[in-house]
Amino acid sequence: MSKFQINEKSIQALTQIAQDAGDKILDIYSSDIAIYDKSDSSPLTEADLAAHHHIVDALGALADLPILSEESSEIPWQERKKWTRYWLVDPLDGTKEFIKKNGEFTVNIALIEYGEPTFGIVHAPVLKKTYVGAKKRGAYVLQEGQKIAIKARPHTQGQAWRVVGSRSHQSPEINKVMDALDGEKDLIAMGSSLKLCLVAAGEAHLYPRVGLTSEWDTAAAHAIALAAGAKVTVLDTNNPFDADAHPLRYNQKESVLNPFFMVSC
Repeated sequence: MSKFQINEKSIQALTQIAQDAGDKILDIYSSDIAIYDKSDSSPLTEADLAAHHHIVDALGALADLPILSEESSEIPWQERKKWTRYWLVDPLDGTKEFIKKNGEFTVNIALIEYGEPTFGIVHAPVLKKTYVGAKKRGAYVLQEGQKIAIKARPHTQGQAWRVVGSRSHQSPEINKVMDALDGEKDLIAMGSSLKLCLVAAGEAHLYPRVGLTSEWDTAAAHAIALAAGAKVTVLDTNNPFDADAHPLRYNQKESVLNPFFMVSC
């Protein structure tokens, strides 16, 4: 097993890796190109692969650990199920946000240990924000040259519930969650893994997710949420606030799709 450890030096190195990957995406994102699609020659794919190759090469130089990335996801389960520690990467999370050019896309890097995300970085290059969280070390955001500690904030009596979700696409499952909340509810729209970061930063109370996500979509922000004092649990829409809900875990099965989940505190 690799002796790699999360410490101040490795956190700085990982932060630089994510930010450099973001710069490579921005070089393409900022170019004057009107069409962004998922064809092999598109700027979106070019940006995705540029970030992927940079991250994989840099992580390989940093630690002797396996890497599972959205852009190299065809690793057989027979091999993957033996992993106890590995990197889980989404080099460009937020395809729709990239295409819309609204800036709400991210670079995600997570360390998974025995199914738990113990370290994560979510870097939003356009927003110039970098969220970082590590088990037993807390969480923070880097913005405008400042390092600001973040902490999830539970809902208090009489306060409006701030719920991360879509204003235009309210599924029956989401309505079940909303109906279980007492009092006023405010919906906050956000793209990519930044949704989880809103709860981690105390800017929202809940993020119920009932759409499809893959493990690389969530792992980095999941680690940040945990480090900030939030919970990420499997969501049963018929019992959305089950106190005994199981924690969301990684690399437990052949499929890399997540179940529905809830981020809360």
